[in-house]
Amino acid sequence: MYNSKFVTAFIAAAGMGKRMNMGINKQFLSIGNIPVLAHTIKKLEQSKYIDFLIIIIKETDILYLSDIINKFKINLDYKIVYGGKERQDSIYNGLINMPPETDIVLTHDGARPFVSVEKIDEAIEKVNETGACVLANRVKDTIKVSLDGETVDYTPNRNMLWQVQTPQVFERDILLKAYNQAYAEDYYGTDDCSLVEKTGVKVKLINNSYDNIKITTKEDLHFAKTLIKKVKN
Repeated sequence: MYNSKFVTAFIAAAGMGKRMNMGINKQFLSIGNIPVLAHTIKKLEQSKYIDFLIIIIKETDILYLSDIINKFKINLDYKIVYGGKERQDSIYNGLINMPPETDIVLTHDGARPFVSVEKIDEAIEKVNETGACVLANRVKDTIKVSLDGETVDYTPNRNMLWQVQTPQVFERDILLKAYNQAYAEDYYGTDDCSLVEKTGVKVKLINNSYDNIKITTKEDLHFAKTLIKKVKN
């Protein structure tokens, strides 16, 4: 059972978008005439649990975000925070700027606009079970591990493999401890869960829809335009 706590959601939108190669940060590209980041914000706004938003962007993108705010409004209390060199640095900037009353932290990619509101709420509800949880999919393809990048060394058991997404949800103190430990040990992880795992906390997996894609390449953008039509229908 979820106990009412103060939930702060971080939207990580400070990436460079190099793989998109379109001269603009991917979060500000449009799907159905609405910027990706605006879609994402509106999904988080609909959660019955989220109390506060922290939107993390590159300082040079402030005009793009201001345009979104002016056109689409934000119906939650929010704060804009500038990102750091790596995603981990950006989230840490959010952590040191979150409201002091925060009990639960939810981190979400700005370029994942198709997450369902129901799954956002489910993740927040289930964080009480272990203090950490993440939306994820079982891997469908056979995965090969190559140490030299040219030949196959071994094939891990597909039944044990999951592709993690966001949101990732944590009790505040668990995530803060994980970040402090990572910096103390000079360790960088590719997501927040990897930092939490280093502290020994078990992260609960929540099975999610394969539609919760992260828009990273031009091909993803084309698929997103198909998904937005599906959602409207």
